[in-house]
Amino acid sequence: MPSMEENFPRGGIQKKPTEGKTPNAKLERDNLFDVQHEEQSKKRKRSQSDQGKQKKFKADKTAAAKDSVVNIEPLTIEAVCEGMLLLGCVKEVSDYELVVSLPNGLSGFVPVTQISDAYSKMLSKQVAQGELLEDLNSLPDMYSPGTLVRCIVTSVEKSADGRRSIKLSIDPRKVNKGLNASALASGMLLSGFVSSVEDHGYLIDIGVSGTHAFLPRQKAQNYIKAVKRGSDLKIGQNLNCVIVEVKNEGRVVRLSIDRSEVAASLATERQNWALSSLLPGLVVKARVQKVAPLGIKVSFLSSFTGIVDFMHVDPEKSMNYSPDQVMKACILSVHPTSKVVRLTLRQSFLHPGGSPNQLSSDRMGAVVEESTVKAFYKQFGAIFELDDGTLAFARLKHLSKNRKSFKPGAFKAGCKHKCRIIDYSLMDEMCIISLKYQVIEARFLQYQDIHTGDVVQGKVLALKPIGMQVKVTDGIRGLVPSMHLADVILKQPEKKYNIGDEVQCRVLECNPGGKKLILTLKKSLVQSKLPVLSNYEDAKPGLITHGFVVCAKEFGCIVKFYNDVKGLVPKHELSSEPVSCPDKVFHDGQVVKVMVLKCEPQQERLLLSFRLSSKPAPEDKKECTPKKRQEVKYQIGEMVDVKVLKKKHNGLEVSILEDEGTVIAWIPTMHLSDFVVNCKLLWHCLQEGDVLPRVMCLSDKGEHITLSRKSAVISAVQEEQVVRSFSEIQPGMLLTGYVRNVMPFGVFVEFPFGVTGLAPKVSMSDKFVTDTKDHFVVGQTVIAKVMSIDEEKQRVLLNLKVSECSSGDSAAESFALLNQYFKEMKEIRNLLRRRGEPSVARGLCELVPGKELQLVVQDVKEDGSALFSGSCVTGLTVTATRYHLGDKNIVPGEKTKALVLHVDALTSRVYVSLQEELLKQRPKQRFTENSQHSAIVQHVAEEFAIVSLLETGHLAAIPIASHFNDTFRFDSEKLKVGQTISATLKVVKVNDHGVLLAVQGPAKKNVFVRVRKESETALEEMLAPVEHSLSLGDIVTGTVKSIKPTHVTVAIDDKLTGSIHASRILDEVPIGSFPTYTLKAGQKVTARVIGGRDVNTHRYLPITHPHFTQSIPELSIRPSEIEGEVTEMLNLKEDSALKKLELYSVGQTVTCFVKKYNILKNWLEVEVTPDIRGRVPQLLLSLNTKVLKHPEKSFKNGQAISATVTGTDVTETNLCLSLTGIQSLEQGTITVGMVTNVTPHVGLTMALPGGKTGRVSIFHLNDTYTENPLGDFKVGRIVRCYILSNKNGKIQLSLRQSRLNPKSNSKVEDVEITCIKDVKKGQLVRGYVKSITPSGVFFGLSTSLLSRILFQNVSPYFVQKHSLYEKYLPEGKLLTAKVLGVTEKHIELSLLPEDTGMPSVLPESLDLPRYDAEEEKGEADDREKREELKMKTKRRRGDSESEQQEKPKKKKICPADENDSGIEVYYREEEEDDQEEEAAKKKSKIKKHGEAPRLQVSMGFTWDEDMNAMEMPALNQKEESSESEEEEDPQSKLKKQTKKEKELEKQKKEKELCKLEAALMDPSRQPQSADDFDRLVLSSPNSSILWLQYMAFHLQATEIEKARAVAERALKTICFREEQEKLNVWVALLNLENMYGTEESLMKVFERAVQYNEPLKVFQHLCDIYANSEKYKQAEELYHTMLKRFRQEKSVWLKYASFLLKQGQTEATHRLLERALKALPTKEHVDVISRFAQLEFRFGDPEHAKALFESTLSTYPKRTDIWSIYMDIMIKHGSQKEVRDIFERVIHLSLAPKKMKFFFKRYLDYEKKFGTAESVLAVKRAALEYVETKSSIADT
Repeated sequence: MPSMEENFPRGGIQKKPTEGKTPNAKLERDNLFDVQHEEQSKKRKRSQSDQGKQKKFKADKTAAAKDSVVNIEPLTIEAVCEGMLLLGCVKEVSDYELVVSLPNGLSGFVPVTQISDAYSKMLSKQVAQGELLEDLNSLPDMYSPGTLVRCIVTSVEKSADGRRSIKLSIDPRKVNKGLNASALASGMLLSGFVSSVEDHGYLIDIGVSGTHAFLPRQKAQNYIKAVKRGSDLKIGQNLNCVIVEVKNEGRVVRLSIDRSEVAASLATERQNWALSSLLPGLVVKARVQKVAPLGIKVSFLSSFTGIVDFMHVDPEKSMNYSPDQVMKACILSVHPTSKVVRLTLRQSFLHPGGSPNQLSSDRMGAVVEESTVKAFYKQFGAIFELDDGTLAFARLKHLSKNRKSFKPGAFKAGCKHKCRIIDYSLMDEMCIISLKYQVIEARFLQYQDIHTGDVVQGKVLALKPIGMQVKVTDGIRGLVPSMHLADVILKQPEKKYNIGDEVQCRVLECNPGGKKLILTLKKSLVQSKLPVLSNYEDAKPGLITHGFVVCAKEFGCIVKFYNDVKGLVPKHELSSEPVSCPDKVFHDGQVVKVMVLKCEPQQERLLLSFRLSSKPAPEDKKECTPKKRQEVKYQIGEMVDVKVLKKKHNGLEVSILEDEGTVIAWIPTMHLSDFVVNCKLLWHCLQEGDVLPRVMCLSDKGEHITLSRKSAVISAVQEEQVVRSFSEIQPGMLLTGYVRNVMPFGVFVEFPFGVTGLAPKVSMSDKFVTDTKDHFVVGQTVIAKVMSIDEEKQRVLLNLKVSECSSGDSAAESFALLNQYFKEMKEIRNLLRRRGEPSVARGLCELVPGKELQLVVQDVKEDGSALFSGSCVTGLTVTATRYHLGDKNIVPGEKTKALVLHVDALTSRVYVSLQEELLKQRPKQRFTENSQHSAIVQHVAEEFAIVSLLETGHLAAIPIASHFNDTFRFDSEKLKVGQTISATLKVVKVNDHGVLLAVQGPAKKNVFVRVRKESETALEEMLAPVEHSLSLGDIVTGTVKSIKPTHVTVAIDDKLTGSIHASRILDEVPIGSFPTYTLKAGQKVTARVIGGRDVNTHRYLPITHPHFTQSIPELSIRPSEIEGEVTEMLNLKEDSALKKLELYSVGQTVTCFVKKYNILKNWLEVEVTPDIRGRVPQLLLSLNTKVLKHPEKSFKNGQAISATVTGTDVTETNLCLSLTGIQSLEQGTITVGMVTNVTPHVGLTMALPGGKTGRVSIFHLNDTYTENPLGDFKVGRIVRCYILSNKNGKIQLSLRQSRLNPKSNSKVEDVEITCIKDVKKGQLVRGYVKSITPSGVFFGLSTSLLSRILFQNVSPYFVQKHSLYEKYLPEGKLLTAKVLGVTEKHIELSLLPEDTGMPSVLPESLDLPRYDAEEEKGEADDREKREELKMKTKRRRGDSESEQQEKPKKKKICPADENDSGIEVYYREEEEDDQEEEAAKKKSKIKKHGEAPRLQVSMGFTWDEDMNAMEMPALNQKEESSESEEEEDPQSKLKKQTKKEKELEKQKKEKELCKLEAALMDPSRQPQSADDFDRLVLSSPNSSILWLQYMAFHLQATEIEKARAVAERALKTICFREEQEKLNVWVALLNLENMYGTEESLMKVFERAVQYNEPLKVFQHLCDIYANSEKYKQAEELYHTMLKRFRQEKSVWLKYASFLLKQGQTEATHRLLERALKALPTKEHVDVISRFAQLEFRFGDPEHAKALFESTLSTYPKRTDIWSIYMDIMIKHGSQKEVRDIFERVIHLSLAPKKMKFFFKRYLDYEKKFGTAESVLAVKRAALEYVETKSSIADT
């Protein structure tokens, strides 16, 4: 706040001092000492009148030599006069002054203008120029507290309240005015100031006129290093200088500031000091003349006398000095008139250049419990010794509360007192203390004691325009800015406050360094009990505190807190109501209560909200709501009337009318009605201000009251059919409630008074429940029957089956529902009627079923339905289905009569019928209640159906549901239009609803059938438990009854049925087989009992269970289990399911059996054993995305599959399994993922295996960026992903083909850019527009890289409205840009057509002015001038500030440039979307043949539009855009021609172009000239295919040199990122040199190629070139080089081996293998031998190859991969006997069963293919033997 600055003349805000004017506020400076001095002096005047004080002064003046009148006393402020020289010590430094500590506890001020002449001149210069000067240093830069300075008193000023302040100067001209040039002598110690810095030293101003003082650099080095304030002295810096040499009678002196020289300097008689030139700070030898009680009198420099007061004797010696004793002393002050010289004997001052001891900051203000009196001086005060041994001085006035209470006797030496340190005098090296009670107890002594948020008392000192000055204590003053004088802004504060008033303030800000204290008088802030927010770190989200508004703008309010912490309340957080003009609602200074939403302390950003809770009261009621809330407590069940305040998406905020609307309550949408349809409709129809009568209070918890309008719930509460607590619940009760939550395992139901229960899936419905969500929705009214209660866990199990919960009279129940529904519909109609205005809603009220309408046919749709319009149905959609059109053939426009069947108010649809039998005049007929009629269903709505009675055609409504819980029906059960049913009439008069009311029946009885859960179907044959005597381990025989995928049912005897699980049929289950289908129905089996299931729950029972004998036996027919004993494994059935699951460790492989694929949950359900189930999440089923898209097709029920255990599920009842192993989501791996979210312009969120989430940036969706990159991705799509990084749980993915299939070498159009280094100047890059800001277009090149494009580089047109850019460059637009420059942090891009070769981003049709319009006027149409113009344009573009180019747009767009998809772009910016739209529009025009605009603009089509339509479909668009260069001339030409010439020119052009067009129409036309190719490579600079074709074009014409030049051009042009493209060109160049060049030229190209590419690839390509051109010798030499250079590369050895074998050098190959094994690491050996053997088989000696395989396999018999390769090769090359020998050897190896199974399978396949039936059987026998041996080993 600028207003505050003036109030703090000594504080941190920098004012530029004006010339000649010193800051004058110093008079108000209040210093503890000043005060004490005046008061002390007044007292002294009174108390010393009898001691002849005047005499003392006279004596001083007349002669200091008269010993008789020695009056040694401390210096007082009265004795200080103008011109007095003093030694001082800098105490505080601010920008405008130095506070200097003076002897005897005095202090003074040095204004910034009294430093030195040189410094003042620079200040004046700065003020005059109005800008900061570089070499002008501020005072804090030059002075630090503790520096000793020589001062002269310039004035002693007295303020209005009697305080005096001493003004000082340290300007050497004033301090050293007693010196003249002739008096200067070497050895003198003077103070000087740096006046200028020269090459070899410094000019020093020592204030002696006519003398030039010079300080050489070497004499300053030691000082500069010690001071550590930079590498140089600064102008204005104060120095202690010793004169080293005096020349020319003092006109030139040389100085030194070397610390040792200064410290050793001593003033001697030889230096000829006079009394007038004596300077404070000089160290002299002094002789004691006389010791007095108050000090010592001394003589020095032979003829001068001086005094040392008691505060300046050496504390070590105290007063123990003897006359004539000689010691060092330092001059403290020289009085100008009385010439009294004061000295100090304190050690710190005896070495010039030193500094006095300082007090540690924590001691200031400290209270000392015991301080001992050392000495008492009755007129001055007392010296004390503090607890730490240091000395302190207390002035007389600080020894007691007032003069009267002062008792001198209490201050004898040794007495102890409690005191407080109130200051420290640097010049006396003593603490100043006070014994006053009020000082010791004071809260604040100095600014450091005051903390932000403190509440302080103060007195009003003054009222100024900027605010009020308040005195907090003697030394502390603060400012209350005018905004803070009250809660509202005061226009006349003087009427409220008077000077001297006591005020209570709160500290807003305190800056002790600048002595700046800002206070507030706002009552709401002073009295606030909320936390004080004084730094950003404390602003935790959710914190509620008080702040004040400092500014309200259209975007929101800025609120300030303590310590200048401020935050923003955005517009939408200002209130629960929308605020359009915040500045009208909020005023500056207003105190507000806010809540912190978010804080970023580093950025000092704070986001706030005025909405303190989720459901706040309106602004004006906020204050009263809480108070009211305490008084009003609503009882559950109490009925109230409410008024709608606000509609939220999930309910209504209402105020209760009984309490004058001050109590806010909430009605959830689902509580507006018992019917889900009506809930939505009511929410839709109600408006703010509507009154809802008779609403019931449902709960009253703390913050808000919840209400309900559900009539069933209300009547249940009123009729007391409710339970108020858990203890009241009894099984069998029927309770009315509503669905709280729907879970996969059941639904939770809540009842009034807060009791909740669970209806499990089995008890939810009489029908089979596949998905709970199909049956119930949250909030729906239900009637539940209590099944059981668990007292301990306070759980209630409920039943929602209609068969259990209905009263039995389904007709009455369903009619009650229907009646209630129509009653509510009537209320809604009345509500809409009351609206008054003739709205669509009003029209809806008038329409009821059965009403006849006159309509006009509007449209007849394909499905046969029709749309109508009419005056009575304006704004509504009126439809009739094909069925309801009857046999009529209607046409649009035809008028017709129709009958309303149903009106859907929510969607404003009216369903009508044109059927004759409904429209005919009905006879007036009296119906009787409960009469039965046949009826035809005419329309089916959600809650009811409309039927027409067959006899009369009257319309009736029948309910669809028979009960609240009757919510689900299968398709076969649903009513269909046209169906005939029986209806029983209940209401026989046509009422407001326009229909009769009826119920369905009695033809359809409500038959409730219990459908079993699928998991129970295992034993559907057993309906009653059968007692049996079987026990565990019994062997039984039985007959297979039925076969299911995962189990087989076996009849053990007539009554008893058992079950065999799929895992209990075979010992070794082949993966992929179906074990249960190996058994046939009717087959006899022998089985062993291994457990039992409970008949009802189908849970496994422990063997010891009392009901085991009534269980269903679980059997096993596994041979190993029948023969062996009952093993340990089976006894585990006794343990809990949890323990069973614990037996499976993560990573273990298990065989399991497919149960089914759960489409809703997206997991595969499997069974591992009879009692262990498992689930395989969709993403872990396969790595093949085709399998994952339709998993149900890939996994058949009952199939055996192998899975890996990954853990157990949340409920710990199922194993979690994976069919793809345990996924490690490490960097570089490829996995599958499912799209879960698509964020526009940002990317995708993917679900990954294992429940992890990853993100894909738009830059990683494809290798080629597209206009709408996210268009192909829908939520739920499954794709393969490459993991780019996995840090801190954040996974970044890529879907680029180059990442997923690196070997495919697919074209990467848009290379990944990871950092700035990937971008090179001149490169073309593509990217997406991120945003448009006033500083330019921000353009994303990759996930991490954003670059800015200046407007002058965006378009060649000058644009004033930035909205144009936003229109043509929307966020996410794809654009091509050219890199103009790259620095470490920034990339400069251009979108100008001449840079990118693309059309301008702003269309020419906007007619914007061009930057370069003037320059184009004078251009002729030859090429040089156009080039010149381009240069100028570019130059101008640098200076201009806005946008760009218009003409090239026309030229470029005409050859339909759709986008730049062919140009290789490596770095992206932001602008391409609508370039493409423009282009597309223009393209469509172009395609219409012979259109003038097109022909007029374009010219010079001399090449084929599609170079090779079959091979490169992507190239054509790009080629066209490069034409723009040629098209510039005609533009400039057109400007200068007359109208007639233009017309002729135009016709001529059209004829030429027609010819050209005809030629170009031939699609098979190839590029025919170098120019054609030039154009092609311009448009696709990175396509190596084009460059190679260009080279081939020259080679056909045997122009070898030109072909070479093309290759060189290609290497320069192709982007450095396109390594493969460049390599292709290098290989072509090598081929060219090999065929047409010399060996030398080939080698030169080869050496260059090796430098620029991966050397190994280049070597390999050259080897191939040599081999193909049959230069075997050169190839051989090259391979030898490669073996030396790449000896660790396996591929080199193999390539050379293949080369040698092709040459027939088998022996050499064998030697090569030995060398390879020596060179390569051991882990590679097996692979290398195997690969050599394979090569031998193909090209060399098969016998040797076999030997290699045999020796390898004898060493590594378990390497199944080598066995497989060997088998494959032998099957291809060997005899059947050899192959069988290998198989026989393999199947007798001792390998893992899984591997053995693989080999047996292969052997069997081989025999089936090549062998006989016997050999096949032999293999099977061998397999069985293997299995038996394995199982026998297991048994033993």
